Amino acid sequence: MTTTGREPFPPAGVDLSRPSIARIYDYFLGGDANWEIDRQFADKLLDDFPILRPIARSNRLFLHRLVRYLTKQGIRQFVDLGSGVPTMGHAHEVAEQVAPGEVRVAYVDHEPVAVAHSRSLLRQYGDENRHTAIHADLRDPAGLWEKIAETGVIDLDQPVGLLMIAVLHIQQLPSPGSPPSEDLGPQLVETYRELLPRGSYLGISHVTDEGIPADFAAMLTRIKTMYDESGSPVIWRTAREIRELFGNFRIVDPGLVWTPEWHPDEATVTDERPQLDDVKQSIVLAGAARKE
Repeated sequence: MTTTGREPFPPAGVDLSRPSIARIYDYFLGGDANWEIDRQFADKLLDDFPILRPIARSNRLFLHRLVRYLTKQGIRQFVDLGSGVPTMGHAHEVAEQVAPGEVRVAYVDHEPVAVAHSRSLLRQYGDENRHTAIHADLRDPAGLWEKIAETGVIDLDQPVGLLMIAVLHIQQLPSPGSPPSEDLGPQLVETYRELLPRGSYLGISHVTDEGIPADFAAMLTRIKTMYDESGSPVIWRTAREIRELFGNFRIVDPGLVWTPEWHPDEATVTDERPQLDDVKQSIVLAGAARKE
């Protein structure tokens, strides 16, 4: 992706009239695939809640540990839905640490910047036979699955590690022009569970407003208000509601836990330690489950 100083040159289809959740997350993680409108939005939050950066990093490190764990369980294919901008290590880079040259990954996002940046990096550092980046809409499971199949990178008849990391608290509303209805998240996740072959795993991380430190409630209220007003509404779910997203899949140990608590044994010596005084400050619950 062409860059000019700090500002990347936007690919076609990028809406710079409002901040993007994917680009804000990239900024929280220390990336540079973001614009002034994203940084202004993020800085308003960081001024009041600087802990958002370690929260974001803790979530990213969960992704790393999850990929290592699933690769050790024999998973050799990953589909990363809402993969975002490739900041702080992408799934294939982590998988290569465990099974060099064996793992195939499809990155999927609806944000043009995330897809353009991923494609650029994959051309330089990836393997076009094993890694691909797809522009698709999470709200269209059948169409998205078809696009993945068309790449030839992922064999959708074989077990897949489906990653839905920090994407389901972005409220999945009907696509523009569709009749309004309630949030589609649970319905969509059910469809993806049905699409997965047996032996696959589903990994989820999701913000919750339940069980968090009392003084964090105001932070989540502020975040929700800002995102909702920016045109990217979010939704916080309870632990029970997040657990239900796994359906009848078998949740693996240690169950649904705060991000720092999920398989800390899979951390490497190079992983940083986010500055969280209490695991509940991560505000994100995480888990993985297997389709038997």
